[in-house]
Amino acid sequence: MKLKKKIGKFMQRVVDHAMGNGLMQEETAASGEKYITPGISALIRRSGAEGCVLLKNDGVLPLKEGEEIAVFGRCQLDWFCVGYGSGGDVHAPYRVNLMEGLRNMGAKYNRPLAQAYRAWCGSEEHRADEGWWGHWPMNHPEMPLAAHMAESAAKTSDAALVVIGRAAGEDRENTLEKGSYYLTEEELAMLDAVTAAFRRTAVVLNIGSIMDMEWTERYGERLSAVLIAWQGGMESGNALADVLYGKVNPCGRLADTIARRYEDYPSSGHFGGREYNEYAEGIFVGYRHFDTCAKEAVLYPFGYGLSYTEFRLMPKSLKRSAHGAGGPEGAVTEMAVEVKNIGGCSGREVVMLWCRPPKGCIEKPAHVLTAFAKTRELAPGESQELILKCDDKAISSYDERRHAFLLEPGEYRFAANDVEAGSFLLQETAVVEKCEAVCSPEVNLRQRILDNLPGEAAVKRDKALILGDVASGKDTMDDFVAGLSDDELEALTRGHGMMNSPLGAPGNAGVLGGVIPGLREKGVLPVVCADGPAGLRLQKYCALVPCGTALACTWNCELVEELYRLVGAEMKHYGVDVLLAPGMNIHRNPLCGRNFEYFSEDPLLSGKMAAAVVRGVQSMGGACCPKHFACNNQETKRNICDSRLSERALREIYLRNFEICIRESSPHTVMTSYNKVNGVWSHYNYDLVTTVLRREWGYEGMVMTDWWMQKSGSPEFPKLKNNAYRVRAQVDVLMPGDMGHVAKKYKSDGSLLKTLGQPEGITRGELQRTARNVLELVLKIKYGEKGEKR
Repeated sequence: MKLKKKIGKFMQRVVDHAMGNGLMQEETAASGEKYITPGISALIRRSGAEGCVLLKNDGVLPLKEGEEIAVFGRCQLDWFCVGYGSGGDVHAPYRVNLMEGLRNMGAKYNRPLAQAYRAWCGSEEHRADEGWWGHWPMNHPEMPLAAHMAESAAKTSDAALVVIGRAAGEDRENTLEKGSYYLTEEELAMLDAVTAAFRRTAVVLNIGSIMDMEWTERYGERLSAVLIAWQGGMESGNALADVLYGKVNPCGRLADTIARRYEDYPSSGHFGGREYNEYAEGIFVGYRHFDTCAKEAVLYPFGYGLSYTEFRLMPKSLKRSAHGAGGPEGAVTEMAVEVKNIGGCSGREVVMLWCRPPKGCIEKPAHVLTAFAKTRELAPGESQELILKCDDKAISSYDERRHAFLLEPGEYRFAANDVEAGSFLLQETAVVEKCEAVCSPEVNLRQRILDNLPGEAAVKRDKALILGDVASGKDTMDDFVAGLSDDELEALTRGHGMMNSPLGAPGNAGVLGGVIPGLREKGVLPVVCADGPAGLRLQKYCALVPCGTALACTWNCELVEELYRLVGAEMKHYGVDVLLAPGMNIHRNPLCGRNFEYFSEDPLLSGKMAAAVVRGVQSMGGACCPKHFACNNQETKRNICDSRLSERALREIYLRNFEICIRESSPHTVMTSYNKVNGVWSHYNYDLVTTVLRREWGYEGMVMTDWWMQKSGSPEFPKLKNNAYRVRAQVDVLMPGDMGHVAKKYKSDGSLLKTLGQPEGITRGELQRTARNVLELVLKIKYGEKGEKR
């Protein structure tokens, strides 16, 4: 028996090591009908097409009907529709690869070459290996291409299309190796052979995040076109074919800067640390760094993208409201710009409003993105006027000495893309927003918490209360919460205890709310959660939407909102209440394995896209859960790594996107991250969750952990640990509910109620505060205004 126990412990260590961060999730198969939400396929296809970014084109694109193309690269068949992990493992009812998309388009392609790839990729020896959790493929090994194959294809084909694919995922970082960030020898040999045989060669990149692009300069004029197709979901092949053949004019713009070398990224020397990362670059992330002090290192700038037509921008006016007219963020600056299609085909243009702030005592980037908009499809000669607005918060700088967002005196100059649009002059420093110091050793956190402890609701036990009566207004939430027992209050602070809970749809990520019979008897219904950003991750067939980077590259908030409205409809069909999305961490470094899930290097673009996702889902009655709050910028040791950064960088970059999302879409839930922020795990971080999120931003929703959390004691209150420490921070719910990663049922660690009522222990008022936050979520998504169950 002792030997068996030792072997069991050894194997568990092996599994934990293989899992990397020890956070592996169960992978499941789909069953049941291949239901497709009406209208969602068309929106996925349109979103995938609008997200495509054309980096180079000498006129080879759009391809012409009737001309034969030769398609090289195994990803033409083994297409990456999305990345891997909880943000990608969706059981799509179908997936359209590039060759299927070309056939659906009626394209003429070199059939002998296509047959060669089908035979090679379909053989037992070369079949694509999808791997397993944390060990997914970064690429599929390329078919060796002999020079004579390219030469033979060139005899009948008018142009060549070379497809290169990459993937990464949760627990699976991109690496500085060939086959991940860099091209393989086989891929380079393929490019050599094809460009030698063909006069016109276009490259399509099927990727989820930025990879090395230095080779595009090396090949120079040998490449006629370069197009990033990203990972476009289940309609990828159709979406790409639409762009290749001009059915959709490419209108995507880069959501990230593409540098010449990895070493040019300002975080390159401070990424991947197993214990901590110093965010030494401060606020100078992405274009804020490159456009300020390293323009020569840029290969393709943030916001870049070509079209098959041309546009002319004509700024018409720039006006600014009186200071304070913009609400808590100060004044509003408004630009009117006319966009005219001066080319030969219909298309859409993205307009970005940039602000170049004056130099002052606070170091600033050369310019910052403050607003953006996208035109409708404009026919040749057609014009549209756009109005772009930004508040003072968007152009302010955070002063760590005064703990405030400021506008320093001087001239603030604006541009529409690269066209000067006007300016305004500020005579003296203006305080846009006064804040509190957070996540800093200068804070007396213990006293801050004590000063803000909630009171306790008086107990009234004259009758049994039902939550539906609170919804209808017959009873108050305070009375309902006051009547809950200790066990019921405890149950509201955690999930059911496992993933794939029997209380929810098969394959769910976890259930919260009515997780014990006593609560359900009181009308507290179970709230069912499901991943994720690319669609519902269930044991059902669900729509697979484009990855986050692709959506950000559309620069089309209305389209993204419309798409996720239909994801919300699919949630309703399958009985899912909370979508664990959007993923919205900043692209600090191109090697982060989950960059495909997230949106951009820029907090404004990220925040606006996230808000669109939330509005779409919540318009259908469900809830969204933006994640991971905050500074989850790598997968390496994500559950123990410490993100060490200045308060200015935290507020201007890594919290700003969350703030925009919160203020513009009011998500019902928010998820904390695994990592530490300046030494404190996010799921215990009072300053992030209470001081900033709730008090400064006015957030009134529920906060949950990412799945499982680290055990720890409170430095400020030694009696509190684990769940009591978490509840004091006002992180309401531990998901999926158990402290262990392989639990099949809930087991309490006893930490929450142990100190209840003791000096400096957890207070009933804190438990009741958490209960209110959870119960308000239940009311929003489970009850109508008359107290009727939905």
